[in-house]
Amino acid sequence: MRAMILAAGRGERMRPLTDACPKPLLSVGGQTLIAWHLQRLARAGITDILINHAWLGAQIETALGDGSYWGVRLCYSAESPALETAGGIARALPFFQDQPFLVINGDIWCDWDPAQAGRWAEQLPAGTLAHILLVDNPAHHPDGDFHLQTDGRVTLPETGPSALTFAGVGLYRPVLFTALPPGRPAPLAPLLRQAMAQNAVQGSHHTGRWTDVGTPERLQVLDQALRQGPAGC
Repeated sequence: MRAMILAAGRGERMRPLTDACPKPLLSVGGQTLIAWHLQRLARAGITDILINHAWLGAQIETALGDGSYWGVRLCYSAESPALETAGGIARALPFFQDQPFLVINGDIWCDWDPAQAGRWAEQLPAGTLAHILLVDNPAHHPDGDFHLQTDGRVTLPETGPSALTFAGVGLYRPVLFTALPPGRPAPLAPLLRQAMAQNAVQGSHHTGRWTDVGTPERLQVLDQALRQGPAGC
């Protein structure tokens, strides 16, 4: 299996930290955010990884090189302008060789084991386009995003307390993105909603540690927690 790490965002809410440093290269717990992902992917045996970038992307390539330090092989997809999540994935489709692939947001920290993605792919029913990871709703996003049904299907949100938050981790079939105009920015959420309406999205609930590193305050809290001893790292 191949993987993609999304690293093209500007990180506006992280300013001024991201004025001179791309968000995935911010340090937390003694290493960069993106290095945590590379370390976990390598441990899971997922070693062919593509990273897209836009804002200060040259710094990302300089810092990570060919990935050999982590035991992985890195390729890069430079975007100008940034193509948003789905647009960036669509541009990178040839890298995945028409096989299901894993995508991880570069600005999260999570103790989820990427080796589970292999099992997702093996069990992905015909006609199912995605398997996404969901987590308990954080304080800054109390209403969640989607509902996880008892049969594993993910459905659109409804009134009620049972919605969970999309973790920024997903396994996708390439066909989910093939209709997008090449080179045009496109968000991921509308594609997922369309697929959910067709009962074509599955999900898993991760109850471990997860942080959307969206503000300097969250970065600081995570850094302090990891320096005290990261669970599962």
